[in-house]
Amino acid sequence: MSARRLLATAARVLAQLRHDPRSIALMLVAPSLLVGLFAWLFSDQDGVFDRFGGPILALFPFIVMFLITSVTTLRERRSGTLERLMTTPVGKADLLLGYALAFGLMAALQAAITVAFAVLVCDLDVDGPLWQLGMVAVLDALGGTALGLLASAFARTEFQAVQFMPLLVFPQIILGGLFIPRADMPRVLEAASAWFPLSYAVDAVRAVADGQDGWDLWRPVLLIAAFATAFLILAPLTLRRRTP
Repeated sequence: MSARRLLATAARVLAQLRHDPRSIALMLVAPSLLVGLFAWLFSDQDGVFDRFGGPILALFPFIVMFLITSVTTLRERRSGTLERLMTTPVGKADLLLGYALAFGLMAALQAAITVAFAVLVCDLDVDGPLWQLGMVAVLDALGGTALGLLASAFARTEFQAVQFMPLLVFPQIILGGLFIPRADMPRVLEAASAWFPLSYAVDAVRAVADGQDGWDLWRPVLLIAAFATAFLILAPLTLRRRTP
């Protein structure tokens, strides 16, 4: 792996995104709009948005970055761009980590915008420091990015990449603790939820919202980072040199 090739890949992806305003809008604007819609929906019910608004901040960036990353990466595979690049000295790790860096920068910007919108515009009440909420949102978006990179290696068409959402994302939404605490779930479902990064994103956001610190916060944060790292390690191993 070469730092120069990795940075060159990231710069190329960012240059392509600059000419794709719809993807930029989806990444940077859509999560804030969805958070705003959720806040508006419960505007007449005191405390509801403060209860669920934090976990929603973990949900939408993860979904959006998973979708954008998996579809964009697969589009480059289908166009033959990745195959041509892999005939050069650029390696699999250079390519996928370059993608991860580019989309990670977008994820950080997305998280900052979404958190600022939720707190300043939607009046989300957070007892903990805002930088911790932003940190969790960034890690969560990076987890969605890493999972999207991994999923794109197993899809052959963009439609198949989207089909991975019911398999890889929806169970995390249902079992992540957003609707019911994981401790109150049937034992089998609680055990399954322990393998989902979104579960720990919800735990971390709630810890920040409640003003908790120490292991209650940093345990889920470290687990989110561990999941994202594992996905990034697995993605180059599953990337095929030729597109079927």
